Amino acid sequence: MTTAIILAAGKSTRMGGGVDKAFLSLVNKPVVAWSLLAFERCADIDRIVLVVRKDQLLASKAVVRMFGISKIDKIVAGGQKRQESVQAGLAACDLDTRTVVIHDAARPLVTSELVSEVVKAAARAPAVTVGRPMTDTVKFCEKAQTVTKSVDRTGLWTVQTPQAFQMKELRAAYKTLKAEVTDDCMAVELNGGTVKIVPNLKPNVKITTAEDLQLVSALLK
Repeated sequence: MTTAIILAAGKSTRMGGGVDKAFLSLVNKPVVAWSLLAFERCADIDRIVLVVRKDQLLASKAVVRMFGISKIDKIVAGGQKRQESVQAGLAACDLDTRTVVIHDAARPLVTSELVSEVVKAAARAPAVTVGRPMTDTVKFCEKAQTVTKSVDRTGLWTVQTPQAFQMKELRAAYKTLKAEVTDDCMAVELNGGTVKIVPNLKPNVKITTAEDLQLVSALLK
């Protein structure tokens, strides 16, 4: 059984105004609905667990009904930190889940095809992430905005979501985790696990600012 955990419990601090970006309107749907629909349409996903802010539980149920998301298994409240929200999602997964896919709802350009790619790759590796090789020149600044040196970008990748895991590997990684992580593959890395990358060169923007929302809106039209 493959379960998707869609994370929509972030504070959205960089959006300003105390808004919840997951429920902002994007073209003709709330931001979170785009990801829900992509996972709903993916034949490799059996169930969906949606993790939201506690004050958005009722709104989430309304979105699920409005867009006919039949694969929703549970809607749960997240934590103060991303990894707390992930752990809340993992706790909500049924015991027969063998593969888990974690996706940030703030990346609404995700496609069903991309989800299928990471699910299939997770059959051969304990952890899989979507990513792209870094092409920009990279500078390291030790103090403020003063360049200390240029960094060799050979072998450097930027990673995104969705990320897929063999459930037993991810549960073991979080059980031993003592540090704060910025993505779930990092938890597996710290536990000695192997992470593979599925290259993705198509737009997969994460909405962080109001400008990002405008960019993604233009890409969807």
